[in-house]
Amino acid sequence: MEVFPWLLVLSVWWSRTWDSANADSIIHIGAIFDESAKKDDEVFRTAVGDLNQNEEILQTEKITFSVTFVDGNNPFQAVQEACELMNQGILALVSSIGCTSAGSLQSLADAMHIPHLFIQRSTAGTPRSGCGLARSNRNDDYTLSVRPPVYLNDVILRVVTEYAWQKFIIFYDSEYDIRGIQEFLDKVSHQGMDVALQKVENNINKMITTLFDTMRIEELNRYRDTLRRAILVMNPATAKSFISEVVETNLVAFDCHWIIINEEINDVDVQELVRRSIGRLTIIRQTFPVPQNISQRCFRGNHRISSTLCDPKDPFAQNMEISNLYIYDTVLLLANAFHKKLEDRKWHSMASLSCIRKNSKPWQGGRSMLETIKKGGVNGLTGELEFGENGGNPNVHFEILGTNYGEELGRGVRKLGCWNPVTGLNGSLTDKKLENNMRGVVLRVVTVLEEPFVMVSENVLGKPKKYQGFSIDVLDALSNYLGFNYEIYVAPDHKYGSPQEDGTWNGLVGELVFKRADIGISALTITPDRENVVDFTTRYMDYSVGVLLRRAEKTVDMFACLAPFDFSLWACIAGTVLLVGLLVYLLNWLNPPRLQMGSMTSTTLYNSMWFVYGSFVQQGGEVPYTTLATRMMMGAWWLFALIVISSYTANLAAFLTITRIESSIQSLQDLSKQTDIPYGTVLDSAVYEHVRMKGLNPFERDSMYSQMWRMINRSNGSENNVLESQAGIQKVKFGNYAFVWDAAVLEYVAINDPDCSFYTIGNTVADRGYGIALQHGSPYRDVFSQRILELQQSGDMDILKHKWWPKNGQCDLYSSVDTKQKGGALDIKSFAGVFCILAAGIVLSCLIAMLETWWNKRKGSRVPSKEASSLKNETTISERRNTWPLKPCLKLGGNTWRSQTSSHGLHQSAQLGGPLDDP
Repeated sequence: MEVFPWLLVLSVWWSRTWDSANADSIIHIGAIFDESAKKDDEVFRTAVGDLNQNEEILQTEKITFSVTFVDGNNPFQAVQEACELMNQGILALVSSIGCTSAGSLQSLADAMHIPHLFIQRSTAGTPRSGCGLARSNRNDDYTLSVRPPVYLNDVILRVVTEYAWQKFIIFYDSEYDIRGIQEFLDKVSHQGMDVALQKVENNINKMITTLFDTMRIEELNRYRDTLRRAILVMNPATAKSFISEVVETNLVAFDCHWIIINEEINDVDVQELVRRSIGRLTIIRQTFPVPQNISQRCFRGNHRISSTLCDPKDPFAQNMEISNLYIYDTVLLLANAFHKKLEDRKWHSMASLSCIRKNSKPWQGGRSMLETIKKGGVNGLTGELEFGENGGNPNVHFEILGTNYGEELGRGVRKLGCWNPVTGLNGSLTDKKLENNMRGVVLRVVTVLEEPFVMVSENVLGKPKKYQGFSIDVLDALSNYLGFNYEIYVAPDHKYGSPQEDGTWNGLVGELVFKRADIGISALTITPDRENVVDFTTRYMDYSVGVLLRRAEKTVDMFACLAPFDFSLWACIAGTVLLVGLLVYLLNWLNPPRLQMGSMTSTTLYNSMWFVYGSFVQQGGEVPYTTLATRMMMGAWWLFALIVISSYTANLAAFLTITRIESSIQSLQDLSKQTDIPYGTVLDSAVYEHVRMKGLNPFERDSMYSQMWRMINRSNGSENNVLESQAGIQKVKFGNYAFVWDAAVLEYVAINDPDCSFYTIGNTVADRGYGIALQHGSPYRDVFSQRILELQQSGDMDILKHKWWPKNGQCDLYSSVDTKQKGGALDIKSFAGVFCILAAGIVLSCLIAMLETWWNKRKGSRVPSKEASSLKNETTISERRNTWPLKPCLKLGGNTWRSQTSSHGLHQSAQLGGPLDDP
């Protein structure tokens, strides 16, 4: 490239030498180039040289030319230089400048009747904007637009529509006139698309640094999300620098899709852009037909093009701009027009024209030359070059290139389709995400230990830890289906993540924000704050807030058999037994009953009491009382005893099978209204923030959260809150405390507690869910979400849930009593009081028996003479009875008695008043 200035000097010297040597040439053209278009001048001179060597076109005639350079933004200078060229006498004017000076040259050419072939040029390869040259239907329009109109609006609209984009951002460089895509912006606005615009400054590094300095993390991540779909309208050099900066600063992720549109993109630029980018890249550029036969690439009909322009391997050809190609074809077109004029012998000699004079006349042969140029056409480096009725070149073709999604650099590029204004889009464009095949991908997974979501299953020294749990099962299901592998590690601070004072994040979320991990999985809930910095899949399990409490312990009551009746009722029953016994004795004393013969019962107070008690416990014998009053009393007593014993039996069965110990806390509302049991959660957790936001929200209708926040926030949260969930669970088990945490975690703890000492309460409404967190802009989000939905629809997700939360667990989740879900068998504790009463009765009876024995012995030792005489009398009577003759019966006092042989019978006969006769 360093030889170009020397070539330019030689070209200028050769041009002047040629002008002096061919001063009598009848073909002279003028050229005005932008001062930055040095390569246009080189190509122009090369084209003239090639045509002057081709005798078949111009025969013996040679083309002479005059070239001048102007400031593209200075129309006055352009007009002044054009007048100088016209003063020399030119057949046509060729210009390669911007839109600013094109209008002035158009007016001058129209006035002087000089055919003006205009090649629109943009500064530094920036995409073109329409010049908007005024076209009239009159015959005084002498300007022909060699380059086709700007179709960028039509092409990009079709591509965006095919990709079904609804939200994207457009980046444009400082040299681009944004009015060039105004038509496109209007159309997408009417279609409801969300489009943002941002100008890319020349100092891209400073621009990116300013973004990081002025934006908070939430704003920066929203900006990253916007960058996932972007259109770059800029020159290739700026596009390369911009892509490199955003990739190096992690502003884009692997699922981004960018479209670069520019006519001035060559093959070298394409490879470089693909190499620097990640994600998917679509490139739209203008393309030209290339002969299939390699040997014919430098031949266009009877004209041979210089190899430096047509050989793809030539460095000069590889770096040619589109305007250079149109410059060559313009010279070729003019040469063919001149050839035709010479053949038709309708040549109009050149005339020296003056633009300064008011009465200067235009060139008389201008109209004829213009018509010849417009009717002609050539097949050159740009393909078919011809003009329509409006003086424009309608032939243009766009090529659409693209890559697939991926994170590796230097991906291959392929042709996706093509577009032209006649047939439109030829090809199918779809914005497909990552395919289901992720084999060979190794993801780094960060987690936090939380039963039953993630737990360590095996920890062997020297080997990686193995994990299990519900979240691990979900991750394995995704891995088996999609084919990826993963490496898992625990977050260094064992926290889920929360924003810090400096705006950064800690914990699991912080690992994703700083891109140290690809995905994060645990009992991680989806919250708005977290969604601002990371991406989440769809929820794979519903989330609700629960409370873990300790069950009320059953106290061992040895006298549970007395529980059916109150103490006062037992006292009344005991008093009633004594009272009725006393009344029975008094009634029999006032009106002695007539006892049947042989009756052994006496109407003593002791016997009355014993009889009433025996009948109360349904163990009474024969009724010894025959008076009407006594029978009425005993009938009422028996009815009373029947009702009391039946009620006791029924209540005793209920008390022994149903425990009536109930807790006063059965809901979150009950928890918030009481202060006897303190409660809290994990400090700075999602539950903590949820209660805080609800409690401090003045528009929250339910006062429950404000009451809960006052308890949780005691001493700035240090009094009732814990640092880890396991600490909260242990605090509930061994103290007077209630732990507010994820309901799913608490249910698992309550189900699997060996002592069944917990029960849970919670909110049945699931307002959030558990999700898998990924880096912001991760390409795996949609793939994971789709697979999770498939697991839910097929029922496989429910199977995984039942593995960790079985329906029939060993403990009752919602019962506040310390019982296990077994049958209603009674244990020894229920009847301990009965056995105690029996033991007391046995001990008491033994003591009484011992006391009676002792008393009888003591009494016998005090009155030996009486007992001895009594024994002697009984012996004498016995001897006498043995001497009495046996008689079948005795009649005494009208009563017949059988003979009695015992002393007791004799004594009884004596008591009845009948003397015993000797035989």
